[in-house]
Amino acid sequence: MIRSALRQAIDRQVTPEELRNALERPILRTERDEVVSLRRWFTTRYPSPEARLAYVRQAYARWRSAIIRSTGA
Repeated sequence: MIRSALRQAIDRQVTPEELRNALERPILRTERDEVVSLRRWFTTRYPSPEARLAYVRQAYARWRSAIIRSTGA
């Protein structure tokens, strides 16, 4: 039941008005601070472009594997 409701929420079509409202609303200070903090952590943890790309490749492989396992594909 919860999985079905979650799937419906994820796959729901967003109206143009909903999208416009989301894109035009101001970014809250707390959201901005969180993004800046995450970026700072990421670029400190993975300081070079090579390290960042290696992380992304590993993460993508993990995510893809998890999706395949969850869908049975």
